[in-house]
Formats: sequence, structure tokens, C-alpha cells
Amino acid sequence: MEFIYIVTGIVFVPAIAAGFIKNKMVKGGLSFLSLVGFFVLSVLLAAFVLPNFIGVHSVWLPFILCGAAFIVCMLFVWKPFSLKTRRIAALSAVSAAILLTAVFAGPVIYQNAIPEAPGEEINLLKYMPFGDSRASDNANTLAVTLNEESTLKLHDNLPRLDGATALYPLYAAFVRAAYPEGEYFPYYDLRGDGSDYQTIVSCSATIAAFENLIDGYADVIFLMGVSDKQREMAEAKGVELQLTPIGREAFVFFVNSRNASANLSTEDIQRIYSGEAANWRDVGGQGGKIKAYQRPDESGSQTMLKQIMGGAPLVPAPQEDIYDTMMGMYKRVADYKNFENSLGYSFLFYISGMINENKVKFLSIDGVAPTRENIANGAYPFANDFYAITAQRGGAYSNAARIENINKLIGWTLSPQGQYLVEATGYVPVES
Repeated sequence: MEFIYIVTGIVFVPAIAAGFIKNKMVKGGLSFLSLVGFFVLSVLLAAFVLPNFIGVHSVWLPFILCGAAFIVCMLFVWKPFSLKTRRIAALSAVSAAILLTAVFAGPVIYQNAIPEAPGEEINLLKYMPFGDSRASDNANTLAVTLNEESTLKLHDNLPRLDGATALYPLYAAFVRAAYPEGEYFPYYDLRGDGSDYQTIVSCSATIAAFENLIDGYADVIFLMGVSDKQREMAEAKGVELQLTPIGREAFVFFVNSRNASANLSTEDIQRIYSGEAANWRDVGGQGGKIKAYQRPDESGSQTMLKQIMGGAPLVPAPQEDIYDTMMGMYKRVADYKNFENSLGYSFLFYISGMINENKVKFLSIDGVAPTRENIANGAYPFANDFYAITAQRGGAYSNAARIENINKLIGWTLSPQGQYLVEATGYVPVES
């Protein structure tokens, strides 16, 4: 489509020049020289200025608008037809330009009008263990509640928790069951003055949560795994990590819901993210360049992708194709403009449970769909344990009561009640 408009625009200029050379069609006060100058100037302004206002980073819209303006001007300068005919032609040109602009540019303008903060992520306040007092109904929370009295009740020396965004609903449910009722805000900066402060139950996301653990600001973190670089960081600080599997989850690849692709093999994934396969046709699709998005190094999902690569190097992604948050990647794949080529990855519950908008489609891997049943029976190839992670330091913790509570909490997450919360939240228990 863009190619057609480019060619049309290129044809306009020689046509005007030919008319100017003949100089037989010049009537009225507007010369063809000024018309040529107007057309070229308007194309340049539209091509370089217009995208800054409406986000249209292509050339077809300027050519439509300038082409319509050229036709209208030509009709008023060159008069081989009757006034009625010229008016009909001018109205048709303007109407076509308006229609094409509305059809093609309207959705772009609408999409760019939606605010999207760089660090946009799921609103975790709705998962707060005991609700948010600032909400109209502070008892309203999406954190799962036990169907019986908890066998673990902690009253003081509470373990400080942190973790991945996708796992916050789960450990918020643990807190709801085992901690005294209170406001456990998931975010650090809630003072409004720009200063951070530690909360007992935080959600800093994978990278920051791990740093909080090894720096001694968190006692237990809940992550999908630990990267080699993170292990090296812990060793450099003399910290011994202990990973306790408490549930299982699927690492999923997804495309826009209108993408025709439904399955990729493990080898296909490796070929795409190593740069070997750049077109959907290379992996059994209908064609079109693959836009394979990535996450930052040491994020939970990027760590999983590296494991799947099996040692094959990842092709470096352009900075604009690397998303700090899983929400950012999801939004880009779900975007109507990317239905033909985009590919993203995340964890099943984050997309299906926390977002749940049905704008993307999960791909089967090696012919196996990422369902709970296939996660539990091991059929889905990218199903992995996730962990409650603690750190041991030589004499760094002197609070014996807190250490005891940490051990109680982790042990309880593996109990029938803890595993009930794992399953009720939307994950697969370790013993299923």
C-alpha cells in the first residue's frame, strides 16, 4: 500500500514539471511554478512534521493529502472542463483524501492518544492482601482466601517479602493467610516526596527483588528462577542462595490474536531469536517479517528465553524492541498494528490471569498447548518450577525469631494449605 502512494507521489512531480514546460495550461493568478513549490514543500513538511504530532511514521498519508491538494489546485488553474465538472472532481478528491485519512490514520491517531508510561505495569494494588484503604471498598482484593483457618499465623518478626510481578498475587495470598491484618503496600515510594522506604511485602520485579535479597533488604523473594549472572552477584557478596520450588508455571510465546500462526517448535524459537529465521514463512507461517521482542537481561522471562536457546547466542534486539515490563511487551504484541509479525513471551498466569484481555494468542510448542494439564503432566516443554528464595550470610542476620519465621513460612507454602493457594491463584502445585 505504501509503495503505491510513493509511486503516485513520484509521478505527480514529473506531471507538474511537464505542464510547466509546456506552459499552455497556465490560467489565472496561480502559476505552475508556485504550484510545484507548494507541492514539494507540503510533502516535505508533511513527511517530517506530521509524524511528530500524530505518530504516523510513513509516507503514504502526506502523499494522499498533498495529492488531493494538487488535484484541487490543478482544477482551479487548468480549466478544460465546465465549472460543474471541476467542482465534482474537486469534491471527489477531497472526499477520497478525507476517507483514506480516516481509515488509515484514524486508528494510528487513536493508538498514540492512549497514554503509555515507560514503566507501565499491572496495578498490583488490587491484589493487596487485605485490600487498599484508599479504595472505596478496602475489603476488596483479588488475593485468594483460604477456605479454612490457616495453620500458620505470624504476629511479629514478619519475614520481608519481595518478588516477580507475576508471582505477587500468590505471595499476597500467603500474606493474607499467615500475616496479621494490615496494609502491605506492594510499592516502595508511597510517601509522595520522592523518597523510598521499605515495606514488609513489596513487589520490585525480578531484577530489583533479587538485589534486595542479596543486599539484605528482603528475607524471601519469589522468582521464576535465577540467572547465571545473578548467581555470580550472590557469590561476589558472599551470599549462599537457597531455592525452594513451591509451584510450576508455563513460559509461553504469544502472537496477536489475528496472527495465523498457531505452533512453533523449540528449534523454531531458537532460530528466530538467534536471527536465523527472520520471516514467518521460515517457521511454517504465512509470511511477513518476524518482529521478535525481548526483555532486559536478568529479568525472569529473559532468563527463561536464554535457557531455551540452549547456548545459542541471542541476536541483539534494537533498544526500542526491548521492554522493561512484561506489560509493555504484551501491549506491543496486542497492538492492532502488529498483528502480522509480532512475537512476545511471558508467563502463562501473567497474561491469562492478570491481564486476561484475549488480545493475544498462545502458541503451542512442539504441538503441545500451554494448558494446566500439560504443565502438570510435563507434556508442555517450557514448564518450570518457580521458587521461594532465601539467602544465607555468615552472621549477617542476628534476628533468630525472624529466621525461624522464614523457615516456618517456606515450609507452610509446601503444605496442603500453601499448595491450595498456589492452585487457586492460577498456578500448578509442585505435587500435582
